Amino acid sequence: MLPLAGVRVLAVEQYGAGPWGTLYLADLGAEVVKIENLTEGGDFGREVGPHFFGPGDSQFFQTFNRNKRSIGLDLKKPEGKRVFLDLVRTADGVLDNLRGDLAAKLGIDYAALKDSNPRIVCAHLSAYGREGSRANWPGYDYLMQAEAGFLSVTGEPDGPPARFGLSMVDLVTGLTAALALLSGILGARATRTGGDLDVSLFDTALHNLNYLGTWYLNAGALTGREPRGSHPSLTPSQLYRTRDGWIFVMCNKDKFWPLLARLLDKPQWAEDPEFATYAARLRNRARLTRLLDEVLMARTTADWLERLSGKVPVAPVHDIEQALSHPFVAERGGVREYRYPDGREARMIAGPIRVSGEAPPQRAAPALGADTDALLADLGYDAAQVGALRRNGVVL
Repeated sequence: MLPLAGVRVLAVEQYGAGPWGTLYLADLGAEVVKIENLTEGGDFGREVGPHFFGPGDSQFFQTFNRNKRSIGLDLKKPEGKRVFLDLVRTADGVLDNLRGDLAAKLGIDYAALKDSNPRIVCAHLSAYGREGSRANWPGYDYLMQAEAGFLSVTGEPDGPPARFGLSMVDLVTGLTAALALLSGILGARATRTGGDLDVSLFDTALHNLNYLGTWYLNAGALTGREPRGSHPSLTPSQLYRTRDGWIFVMCNKDKFWPLLARLLDKPQWAEDPEFATYAARLRNRARLTRLLDEVLMARTTADWLERLSGKVPVAPVHDIEQALSHPFVAERGGVREYRYPDGREARMIAGPIRVSGEAPPQRAAPALGADTDALLADLGYDAAQVGALRRNGVVL
């Protein structure tokens, strides 16, 4: 049995951050029911191109929504709210990723839901939080990277500010919201009382300044961009040139530097006073970079990987094709096929949490409203009631 089997989560979600968080839950066996706004055609991620499996079924949407169920529901209509409250009675948690002021307005916070289910846990993922001067502000990943300082430490020192190539704030915030929701559910099972938990893109981005923030707050140290993606205080821990490209080397423990020197046929470097300690290497990083480039450029990246891998922490610099086609990815089962009801398959990257002895579900993301009839039948709605709701534009 997968660890979250038996957990039901209602996901009032769209686009990226929220669906990414509930994806972890679905991959681990939770029943995640997407509450999709049928007046807007459902989660607008369904229309995010440029690559599609079919109408309303973008590859972007599949990435974030496999292993879930879908009900099309208009929460703004009284009948739609009644259906939602019936679902809440059967659920452990609700996760939304709406603008900060909208959860209360739509009645999907704990105050609005506790009479239906006192143990319901409501996790709210917003741009800037549900309280304060920015509660009604829209916001997105790249804005958070800019304001939280990420762009000031990304890229080359003499280049313009640069963002991550991936939407890392969305991805980390989604995972944080999933952790918050599960923590709340665990607490509610002990206390029989749920509540609200808040996660925001802004708070998560700021939190992920991590030790750079601590250095500034306590030592007044302002970290900037380092050459070649270098670690701000450890070296060698950066990109170096090879005959045909680049290699990333990370001697982040004392034991690796003398080992690297020996494997490069330069054992004397380990005893050189200019390179013998972390502090000495950092002071002389520019010279050390030149020396390492000179040696590493004598061979190809593949040659150095064969000599160094498993001994010194090193990695090649791959593009996405090279990353996904590497034999180690196949060895780890890193790409899997997710099946549609009609037998078609969508290939996607497997989740990173592996459960011993259990295979994760491998269902493609649902069509809009694919599970409406089944979910309503489970709640006791008969065919006539479902038909009336559908005719009145309450469900799809």
